[in-house]
Amino acid sequence: MAIKYEVKKVIFGFDKTKTEKFVAQTKVLGSVDFKTLCEEVQKVSMAPRGVVKMVIDGLVDTLNMDLDKGYSVQLGDFGCFRPGLNAKSQKGVDDVDANTVYRRKIIFYPGSYFKNMLGKATLERLSLGKGSVSGSTGSGSKPGGNGSGGDGKDDNPLG
Repeated sequence: MAIKYEVKKVIFGFDKTKTEKFVAQTKVLGSVDFKTLCEEVQKVSMAPRGVVKMVIDGLVDTLNMDLDKGYSVQLGDFGCFRPGLNAKSQKGVDDVDANTVYRRKIIFYPGSYFKNMLGKATLERLSLGKGSVSGSTGSGSKPGGNGSGGDGKDDNPLG
């Protein structure tokens, strides 16, 4: 598996110089809809598509109910889902209430299966605006490496 990325220009506004920097940002090349996912699971598991759809629908409904109760839900090696929120900070303890919450969310922590997959994933840089891969830059176990073997000073961050 390869994780695709593009180089994006970022301007930091928190300093007076408005420093421009460049950063790798993941690039998703598409998505898989529910019908296609069910068909793919059917082919891998040999279970009829209707059964696959029924099981996934049941899983989603059950996750919804348990998360709504405030439970964390562990799905073995797949990972763990838990409810979460973001709230505005307040000066006093008595100032914190439900009105300070501005976002409710579901947090997913990947399990060992996905962590192992990510540990083995390579990184591929996409050409800007073209959606094509320009080459592999190494494995995910070498953060910060540019894959060129050099010191990186001559590398053009925009490709």
